[in-house]
Amino acid sequence: MLSTNSSKNLQVKSSNREILGIALPIAAAIVVPQFNFVINNIFLGTLGEKALGLAGLTGIYYLIFAVIGMGFSNGVRVLIARRAGENNPDEIGKLFYQGAIISIVIAFLGLLFTYVFAGHIFAISLKDFSNFVAAFSFLKIRIFGLFFLYLYQLGNTLLVGTNNSRLLIIGTFIETLVNIFFDYVLIYGKFGFPELGFNGAAYASLIAEFSGLVVIYLVLNISGIKNTFKLFKPRSLDFSLCKIILKQSSPLILQYAVSIISWEYFYILVEHYGPLELAISNTMRNILGLFGCFTWAFSATTNTMVSNLIGQGKQDTVVDLVWKISRLSAIFALVSCILVTLNLNFWLGVYGQGEGFITAAIPVLKVVLVGLFITSFATIWMNAVVGTGHTKTALLAELLAVIAYSIYNYIVLEQLHLSLIWAWASEWLYWIVLFIPCFIYMRSGKWLKV
Repeated sequence: MLSTNSSKNLQVKSSNREILGIALPIAAAIVVPQFNFVINNIFLGTLGEKALGLAGLTGIYYLIFAVIGMGFSNGVRVLIARRAGENNPDEIGKLFYQGAIISIVIAFLGLLFTYVFAGHIFAISLKDFSNFVAAFSFLKIRIFGLFFLYLYQLGNTLLVGTNNSRLLIIGTFIETLVNIFFDYVLIYGKFGFPELGFNGAAYASLIAEFSGLVVIYLVLNISGIKNTFKLFKPRSLDFSLCKIILKQSSPLILQYAVSIISWEYFYILVEHYGPLELAISNTMRNILGLFGCFTWAFSATTNTMVSNLIGQGKQDTVVDLVWKISRLSAIFALVSCILVTLNLNFWLGVYGQGEGFITAAIPVLKVVLVGLFITSFATIWMNAVVGTGHTKTALLAELLAVIAYSIYNYIVLEQLHLSLIWAWASEWLYWIVLFIPCFIYMRSGKWLKV
């Protein structure tokens, strides 16, 4: 049994070693499902260019609700990390229990919204009616995964917030194996399973998310974390604590949702260009997700460590910590960009779409890689603001970036009809606009006075 007891010191230090000790297991946990997503798209790519493009549309829609859960979990994580900084395990257990109840309610609302409104949204916004039919059919299956995903995210949040990020990889590894297996057997109808084509990927993801949930809660039980924080101790619904959680999380939920909704808007505009442009954009999202795993890991590390240090009363060390994480994040991103640049044809060729696809996608990918480097430090400073607990400030910065991003894409794609290269340059604009106010806010010290 992995030992975790209540006497463990939950406080962090701001050394490079501790930063990497938290970030690298998170990166490993992130890269596994991203690799899983790439494999998923490789399977769908064999069904044709149209299926590969539709995977982007439906994937972004589901991602909207996934990041709503992520926003909620991140809000809970800030609170958990703050209690960890105070070495207060009893309060961590209470936060987890109330968070699980709220997660189930949010998942139900996501399911309800999809069944009532998603069909109308896609029918109005997509030009190709067959795209609408396929996308809505897929989502009616896929959306049930929210119940498993949200509770899984909450389990991961507990591990990161209490400095047990090394355990994250177990659940994500099992989830990936399950997803790859069921992608194969359900998309193509192998081993006696029905051949479901595009919808087979939806069922595969659903089964995989359930598997990940089961494994992560087994990890919490076997490791002793369940007992340390009394996770499953019978409790009543605490409305005052729920209010605190929602107050902390709601700006993050709105922030992340608005961000991905703007991305869905981008994909809808690209769909108007045709299946090639949509398929290329989907592969860009795959590559961003796969090679951005270190950036997102350092982001999660940032808000966790910032909150923990504040819980310890070490506010004076926060900005130095953020600089350290920014440098590490930028280095890892630069290495990732170099690895992709060394063999652009390989990373684009795995989708099996032919030379014409690769030729058209290469200049877009170069633009995306520059955006990935900008993201590597911009998101660190944004998450530093989140870690201070001033989530409304982060939300305002996000809204400013989303407005600039959406206006730019409307002009470039709908009015000027410029190439996909110019469209993906919107990533530069988005992250620069987000970075500037967050950087100024953290450097100003205003977060210390509020």
